[in-house]
Amino acid sequence: MSSDNPQFDSQVGQQPLLDPQPPAPITPDPLVQAAFTPAPAAAPPVENPVWSGWDVLLIALLTIATLIVVELLTVVAAWFLVYRPAAFVDVAQKPVLALIGEFLSYIAVAVYMFLLVEGKYHQPFWKAIRWNWKGKAALSLLGLGVLTVSLDLLSRYLPMPKSTPFDQFFAHPRDAYLMAAFAITFGPLMEELFFRGFLYPVLARRTGAVVAVWLTSLPFGLIHYLQYKSWAAVLVITLVGVVLTAVRAVTKSVAASFLVHVGYNATLMLLAALATDGFRHMEKAGVLQIYHPW
Repeated sequence: MSSDNPQFDSQVGQQPLLDPQPPAPITPDPLVQAAFTPAPAAAPPVENPVWSGWDVLLIALLTIATLIVVELLTVVAAWFLVYRPAAFVDVAQKPVLALIGEFLSYIAVAVYMFLLVEGKYHQPFWKAIRWNWKGKAALSLLGLGVLTVSLDLLSRYLPMPKSTPFDQFFAHPRDAYLMAAFAITFGPLMEELFFRGFLYPVLARRTGAVVAVWLTSLPFGLIHYLQYKSWAAVLVITLVGVVLTAVRAVTKSVAASFLVHVGYNATLMLLAALATDGFRHMEKAGVLQIYHPW
């Protein structure tokens, strides 16, 4: 069918009925796009223990209460069974009884730690606290503990007391040897379990490793104040705690910090024994001016 005007028909035939144009791109709303874009995964925490900070606080309070109760019961039992003719006050001041009481109370606390992890949280105890035994590196870690004794050189430049309450444990050779045995075995083990096993990972989860190292080391130094009645001694022991906690953070092993702790304490005990002829002449110990973080 054509119109009466051929020129019009020619123009119509030359032009397409529809002009195909690509659709304009749709720019998404930034707010809508942000709402449907998945958030980037958060970085995992440095440490993620199964227990909480409240569990650690409970362990600390339990340790204090157990030390007071068990040591009192130890003194009472010894007074009735062994030292009955003596005055109770004199019996209470015997270092060997304080050491026995501390040993028994630590056993009770260790049992509670084990039951907390295995009973409440159903996790293998040694794996949960990251014991991670470093057998191949044992000698190197013990050697690091020996080198850490160099921090005690700070005592030459700090106002250290000439005598401390802790000296009573070295008044007699028997007490000194018992204290030395405790200082390289059960003492550092319990301190490492609490400070580097339980406390450090809880702090590291919230603050990161660097801050947690210092936050763990500070109470580690402060708990030794009553032993020495010296803030200078607390400073030295806090710095030792920094070394121990840094080892735990880097190696992710409580066994590693324990070995360094043992190396440090064993070196101090050996130096004291050599300087005092096997703890028989403690008046010679003044040349050492050493402090023991156990």
